[in-house]
Amino acid sequence: MKYAALILAASLGLNAQAAQVGVHDPVMAKDGNTYYVFSTGPGITFYSSANMKDWKPEGRVFAGQPAWAKSAAPTFDDHIWAPDVQHYNGKYYLYYSVSGFGKITSGIGVTVNKTLNPRSPDYKWEDQGMLLQSIPGRDNWNAIDPAVIEDGKGTGWMSFGSFWGGLKLVKLNADRTRLAEPQEWRTIARRDRPAFTADDSGGPAEIEAPYIFKKNGYYYLFASWGLCCQKEKSTYHVVVGRAREVTGPYLDKSGKDMAAGGGSLLIAGDKDWKGVGHNSAYTFDGKDYFVTHAYETADKYQQKLKILDMKWDKDGWPVLDQADLTRYQSRLQ
Repeated sequence: MKYAALILAASLGLNAQAAQVGVHDPVMAKDGNTYYVFSTGPGITFYSSANMKDWKPEGRVFAGQPAWAKSAAPTFDDHIWAPDVQHYNGKYYLYYSVSGFGKITSGIGVTVNKTLNPRSPDYKWEDQGMLLQSIPGRDNWNAIDPAVIEDGKGTGWMSFGSFWGGLKLVKLNADRTRLAEPQEWRTIARRDRPAFTADDSGGPAEIEAPYIFKKNGYYYLFASWGLCCQKEKSTYHVVVGRAREVTGPYLDKSGKDMAAGGGSLLIAGDKDWKGVGHNSAYTFDGKDYFVTHAYETADKYQQKLKILDMKWDKDGWPVLDQADLTRYQSRLQ
């Protein structure tokens, strides 16, 4: 069985020798006593675990491709990006994106299931289609990296975006499969985009992967700055700000608005781990966790799953231990 798992790992682009889970843009959810991690990959790759350490490959969410993918992103190559999983109204909602790399030809969709357990008779993903699309020449934002948060009134809000005009927040309708009408949009974070940067270029405004986490009366906005996917040249790192309202403004430790370039450093790569970023965050059984990917220098910069304990300082800001990047080692079953 272990040999078969390693063969599957190789087919999914994982590092079989180290027998760790290789993921990009990981998100996590719990169904019953089982944890699930979902990640960018062919059809969205996912894994299950009873302890957040030993992970079993479960294949892919989409057997084929979303019916609408090619219309939104003509260069779509079967890799579905940056999922987010939310439990709402008794079901699991998986938000995902398709895109041409470095282009505004992108779209965000959502698929729904009663369970995350692929061995349950109720297991069946039902795609609800495209929720949001970005179009070159019309939009200066990119429809990727969705993440949904519920406000204090039970309303769902989806953050998303990368580069261009920064990170956006949009209100969802009651069933969370479409935008609410009339539409409500916010810019919640961005970086400087020099004047006269070509519209078809993301430019140097390196920001993406928003994730909002609610804790102790604040909404914390995590964002990834820098470049992913560049092996030793990857500069990905995570910054954070917080707000009293989900719509912002999200201020960093110095009081600077993230929509004006603010963001306090939370974690960055080091000599052993590069490209730390595109995180998610959760509370399970009273403990807070920070889930991310990182590239291991000693393993030719292969991407690895990292689940770190997230603690809080006296002023209510999240704190991570850099040593946990090495301390946490996933095991592929």
